[in-house]
Amino acid sequence: MQRSIYLAKLIGPVLAAAGLGMLLNAAVFRTVAEQFLASYALIYLAGVLTLTAGIALVLAHNVWVGDWRVIITLFGWLGVIGGVFRTVWPQEVAAVGGAVMSHGEAFTFAGFAVIVLGGVLSYYGYADTVPKSSGARSARKRSRR
Repeated sequence: MQRSIYLAKLIGPVLAAAGLGMLLNAAVFRTVAEQFLASYALIYLAGVLTLTAGIALVLAHNVWVGDWRVIITLFGWLGVIGGVFRTVWPQEVAAVGGAVMSHGEAFTFAGFAVIVLGGVLSYYGYADTVPKSSGARSARKRSRR
């Protein structure tokens, strides 16, 4: 469970910030996405990095349970699959990405989805580490006795 919490603390805020940027600075993020999709070299490099990160996540956290921790596992496996796809077929990624970018609402939807996913992971990562005020008081009372 500690590894799950650590990874949620790591991944959650990054996703939330990326999603927030997609919504609050949409024009710049759309330009970045268009420039990225115009470069097979960048798509390939992103594929290698995504594949590496996905394999690292799967090796560290291949947890198939019926709770929030499966999000991290799925994120890892999606990284593996997406990384392989970008590395082997960068031209297809450019074509599919261009088709997705042609739908204006897809970018907004993706921003909201990434914020929600980041928020969920951040909540589960940081919720257990916030000290409970009543628990802290009762612990201090016990230590004084």
